[in-house]
Amino acid sequence: MRKSLVILMLVSLLTLAAPRAQAAGDFASDAGIGIACIFVNILYMPAKLVYATLGGFTGGVAYLLTGANYEVADRIWTPSIGGNYIVTPAHLRNEDTLYFSGTTEPPPSAGAPPSAEAPQSVHEPVGAPQK
Repeated sequence: MRKSLVILMLVSLLTLAAPRAQAAGDFASDAGIGIACIFVNILYMPAKLVYATLGGFTGGVAYLLTGANYEVADRIWTPSIGGNYIVTPAHLRNEDTLYFSGTTEPPPSAGAPPSAEAPQSVHEPVGAPQK
């Protein structure tokens, strides 16, 4: 009697502690997003790797040709080597921003109010007139 009571309590606890299954609609949506990520990454990842490799090489050449000027090389390395290398489901759901190239501006802190000036794009030359 005591043994069956202990077993019944354990089964009850395990049943209550077991994670609940998601709705069928969520599973189909998640599967579709996952498959889309695979196909997007088949094209995105090689393009990003080529871009980063060429940027790393170009930054190294610029570093050597400018007499070991790190700032010049860093202006090439940061955009080319930075950014996301993999597209995730959050990117496809627009829950996270996808960055092909890295930013040259530090990200704003969470508590800081947005600045009045928009940061310059990495593709605009320094000193270009603001739009």
